Amino acid sequence: MTGDAPHTSPRQTPDETPGDDGLGDRVPFLARLEKPDRAALLALGSELDFAPRAVLLRQREPSAHVLFVLRGWTKVTAAAANGYEALLALRGPGDIIGESAALTGRTRSATVTALEDVRAVAVHRERFTAFLTDSPAVSFALLGLTSDRTRAADRRRLEFASMTVRERFATLLLDLARTHGRTTGEGVELSVPLSKQELAGSVGASREAVQRLLKELRERDVVRTGRRELVIVRPDVLRRIARAETTE
Repeated sequence: MTGDAPHTSPRQTPDETPGDDGLGDRVPFLARLEKPDRAALLALGSELDFAPRAVLLRQREPSAHVLFVLRGWTKVTAAAANGYEALLALRGPGDIIGESAALTGRTRSATVTALEDVRAVAVHRERFTAFLTDSPAVSFALLGLTSDRTRAADRRRLEFASMTVRERFATLLLDLARTHGRTTGEGVELSVPLSKQELAGSVGASREAVQRLLKELRERDVVRTGRRELVIVRPDVLRRIARAETTE
């Protein structure tokens, strides 16, 4: 294993990576480390491969290790006792996942699922915490990441508090198109397969509300949908909706 930073996806740049609100821009954890620290940290673990839809970490399980994503994208979701499920974040190359439970000793607060073929390095919890104790620079980098995630989540909550569900949903689709969209002959296809329930959880709405919004957008030919597929045909209309300017 080398200390080189993991290769990033063509649709990601260092300052355009989804944060803890799922969509905020930030620099991934491994990119924050000096090369020797990154190499030493990754050398503590072993590489694992996950197929699409495989569960990397499961909510409410005890923490045994942390994962460092080298390749591929994952989704972070949490389910409430009543079954309501929300998409919390998207994690990709350079990201650390599972660190909160490892540091606090609590059970995992969310489930992490592979969206595509994923390769990650698993480092045992005790090895990880011992490494942080002996490496102040890495500890400060992790603290900075946590702070950035918290600020991004707070900013998104503040923005969403002043929006209707319709406006929040349009904003979410635009953000996903920017960070995880690929241009096709039809429009911008979202490259992350997300369910209606996960989309609803991201904007604090019910699955039925999202279904109604998608129906409206399909009828206006703003989006086209299939089984876990969504293509944005008219991003200009979504931008007007996000700004509460609904007239065309």
